[in-house]
Amino acid sequence: MVIDREIITQSAQETQKLGEELGDWIRKKVNGKRQKGREESVATVICLYGELGSGKTTFAQGFAKALSVTTRLLSPTFIIVRRYQSEKLTGFLYHLDLYRAGGEKDLPGLGLPEILADSDSVVLIEWAEKLGNLLPKERIDARFSVMKEEKHSISICKIS
Repeated sequence: MVIDREIITQSAQETQKLGEELGDWIRKKVNGKRQKGREESVATVICLYGELGSGKTTFAQGFAKALSVTTRLLSPTFIIVRRYQSEKLTGFLYHLDLYRAGGEKDLPGLGLPEILADSDSVVLIEWAEKLGNLLPKERIDARFSVMKEEKHSISICKIS
């Protein structure tokens, strides 16, 4: 998987496949650090940005598939956080959807500091811009936009 690139997908299936590719790359990265004995004190975080209908949840479903999450990944819009068991990670896949959050002030009580500190887990955050100052300094950003003819532009870059 090449990070720091823009991809044009032409269908929901292609968007989901791209999510799978990133999920597989992240799984290898997370498990590789553990095998080499390098412990990190933070979760691996992927922040998803984009308007409604731009493919964020479809991408997240592909990502979860790569981690062998057997439960169907749903958008957690009304409950904000969902936790999934992964057959390929020591920890969990956390899926956050902050669409309904008004910003940083609405986030206490979600256990976000504990989730972000779980080095065995991976965290996917839709509408990550609502984290404000809580946005992790090290993360992968994926920016989604809708183009003509049902195409989507997805830019993926590593932030550190």
